Amino acid sequence: MERTPPDRCRVLESYQDGVTAIRALAERAGDWDVPTPCADWRLIDLAGHLRCVAENFLEYLQDAPDSRLATLFAQEAATAVLIRQQARQNAAELAVLPPEPGPDRIISFGVSAGAYADLMPDMWDRTHLIYRGTKYTVGDHAGAACVEWHLHAWDMARAIGADYRPRDPDLLVSAWHWGVPHLPLEPGDAWEAVLRSSGRSPRWPEPDDRPGRPRPRRAARQTPSGRPGRARR
Repeated sequence: MERTPPDRCRVLESYQDGVTAIRALAERAGDWDVPTPCADWRLIDLAGHLRCVAENFLEYLQDAPDSRLATLFAQEAATAVLIRQQARQNAAELAVLPPEPGPDRIISFGVSAGAYADLMPDMWDRTHLIYRGTKYTVGDHAGAACVEWHLHAWDMARAIGADYRPRDPDLLVSAWHWGVPHLPLEPGDAWEAVLRSSGRSPRWPEPDDRPGRPRPRRAARQTPSGRPGRARR
């Protein structure tokens, strides 16, 4: 594992880049019922997930080092257990969201993501959580937020027939090591490694991903926030 934490200024820039990209892609979206690379999620579901995750990240930051997330990781449970618990939380929160248009969900995402960005610089070195004896700071978790936003920006872009690549993919590799310590990162091109490690195929949609075609069962992999992703072919 790379022991050099990502540069603070690069993390802050990448965080803002991810939030900006999500907002810009939402403005281009016409049909919020289109499928996304996130298995079984339409674009409207992805917008809801973004709202929930941004709200959760803000809560975790405000409650650090005694947040729900810190308590979960302090159990030192197996990676599969952490993934399942986070995935269940994501599904439960999405299920109880009020019915609202996609743009409204993205506005709510932007409010929470902006509040997080305002708070994190002054809390940068505070302990965020402890996982298997290693302390991870607020700055480390900010890297995880960068990964989350850029991955979902790519999801949104692919859903509307566009493509997306972050300006600083090498930063996301370093941020993954420190912000997502419970998930391994595959080798290769920086951005494609992040996509594959989160369960995404850089070539999505492939022929069997098109609407109306039967989909073979594949083993699910996971995104940093615990959402099952499509398995790599």
